[in-house]
Amino acid sequence: MDKGFVQFSSLLDNDFYKFTMQHAVIRLFPKAKARYKFINRGKDAFPPGFAEALRQSVEAMCKLKLTIEEKEYLRITCPYLAPTYLDFLQGYCYNPDEVSIEQDGERLSISIEGYWYRTILWEIPLLSLVSELFYGMKGQLRNNDKEVIQITKEKIKKYAELGVTVAEFGTRRRHSYKVHQLVVQALKEYGENSFVGSSNVHLAMTNDVKPIGTHAHEWFMFHAAQYGFKMANSLGLEHWTEVYEGDLGIALTDTYTTKVFYKQFDKKFAKLFDGVRHDSGDAIEFAEQTIKHYQKLGIDPLSKTIIFSDALNYDKVARIADYCRGKIGMSFGIGTNLTNDVGLQPMNIVIKMVEAFPEGDEWIPVVKLSDEKGKYTGDEKMIHLAKTILNIPE
Repeated sequence: MDKGFVQFSSLLDNDFYKFTMQHAVIRLFPKAKARYKFINRGKDAFPPGFAEALRQSVEAMCKLKLTIEEKEYLRITCPYLAPTYLDFLQGYCYNPDEVSIEQDGERLSISIEGYWYRTILWEIPLLSLVSELFYGMKGQLRNNDKEVIQITKEKIKKYAELGVTVAEFGTRRRHSYKVHQLVVQALKEYGENSFVGSSNVHLAMTNDVKPIGTHAHEWFMFHAAQYGFKMANSLGLEHWTEVYEGDLGIALTDTYTTKVFYKQFDKKFAKLFDGVRHDSGDAIEFAEQTIKHYQKLGIDPLSKTIIFSDALNYDKVARIADYCRGKIGMSFGIGTNLTNDVGLQPMNIVIKMVEAFPEGDEWIPVVKLSDEKGKYTGDEKMIHLAKTILNIPE
């Protein structure tokens, strides 16, 4: 890689849930629009010329095309994706005009705007571009393949000894594509029965492992803009089942706090969905709350699964596994700790939907009220309104 330029090699170098959501958006909300913004949680200082280098990398994205081989892979691996969607994806190309990039000293601003079915694919590639460019321009790229492989090998062996299953979720904050590729290869080689797949579709395909993912917070955030906060969770779930009919059955709980979610995650949804994903707040409290919810509905928690995915490392996984074992099914999606463990401080960056434009409406601010207050995102007035409507205490 030229330290001022990063180029993607595949349209599928993205998280699986972006494609599954895109498929659903095309079917249900083809005229909706969305706006996203970059949030630099870690307050990293960007070097001079960063915006220009990022713009160059973004411009190159328009050259990516779904190959015939990739389309056939999706057709066979993901039968729930409609043939019409695969045809659409074969004709899809990124439009760099949807992305605005500015730099003011060491501060970086990125915004995305356009039809939701198009702009939904930008988030993950942009974050990985920012991360790899940042390390490249600071001269901090890592080329010790053996060290990356050895670190990953040791980690997956320890997870196997714990008796847990692990998926790789680290595209968005990876140190580089090369490190990411080495990590997935090592997980596949040494993971035995512990490594179950990757959220990155391209690397899942090239390593012959399962692509993993369902939906993200923006799915429910948009539903709040379209239908109101009271209906966002229930209609988000209803529409998901309308498209996927029971496939891709892991529900994300914390867009408006898990407590609110479980008020609407009734017996029908609890039976239809295979489980839930934990993404914020205390993992043990979440597991306890989830187990009690299933028990209250007369459902055996051991027939369901929690996917834990919040900033995991070995110690956290061991603590969670010790609590959940024999009580409820579990699996772990590990991101940055796998794809950016190279002796540097990983970046803490996100891109979030900030406004939605439902069909026949106007631009409406959207918010996320996770189980960790520090992770609230969005317009302050709208956050207050959501908390008032949903009876979430200050």
